[in-house]
Amino acid sequence: MDRYQQIKVTIDARGVAALCLNNPKRKNALSALMMDELTDFAAQAPKQDIKAVVLSGADGVFCAGGDLTWMQAQIEADRAGRKREARRLAMMLKALNEMPLPLIGRIEGVAMGGGIGMACICDVAIATHDAKFGLTETRLGLIPATISPYVMARMGEGAARQVFMNSRIFNGDEAVRLGLAARAVAVDDLDAAVEAEVAPYLLLPTATVGRAKALARMLGPKINDDVIEATIERLADTWDTEEAREGIAAFLEKRKPVWAQKEV
Repeated sequence: MDRYQQIKVTIDARGVAALCLNNPKRKNALSALMMDELTDFAAQAPKQDIKAVVLSGADGVFCAGGDLTWMQAQIEADRAGRKREARRLAMMLKALNEMPLPLIGRIEGVAMGGGIGMACICDVAIATHDAKFGLTETRLGLIPATISPYVMARMGEGAARQVFMNSRIFNGDEAVRLGLAARAVAVDDLDAAVEAEVAPYLLLPTATVGRAKALARMLGPKINDDVIEATIERLADTWDTEEAREGIAAFLEKRKPVWAQKEV
């Protein structure tokens, strides 16, 4: 699986696939190409001799969220174009969430915006104590739309509402308290903690694990086509606002948006 440009996939002799978001110059932000490659991986991985998948980011950074250049393009796009790109993101998340293989998140550095969505589609996420998390969409005049079903499923509404709207940055220990991560460990212990999550799957029948995962999803919060379509509409709507235009422009121009310039 070496045909990819923005993800890196290696499979060891045990059948453990290391899936690495691999665009470190952009802090492994989710570009259109990366989304397409992740969707393809989710389709191809079950056909391989894979027992478990470990999701990480290159150069000590998990994922900075959506690629800002990609998001800026949506501000200028028409409604059909916005919906197409929102669906690209939504379908990538759906494909990974429904992949019939255990997916373990290895979270270090930062997990912002869509990066939290990527953590939430993992079956279990292990973070470092000092990892930085944030649902930072509202800083940009956006909302955490297509990731929201997975965030709510992982954290629950009560915990999610503590961080869903305020763009506050929090660390790995708070991510555990909120239910986003299963454990927080020292950087030097991260690999061992991830390996402890992988190890049980090496002794289990892969197809049975996949069926058990599908059952858990069926009994959990419903993330069906209607829910996903509603989040696509919400994201397309938000890209059409003046707040989104100003927020993304301000970020790219390295200035404060107008709403952050007011005296409190």
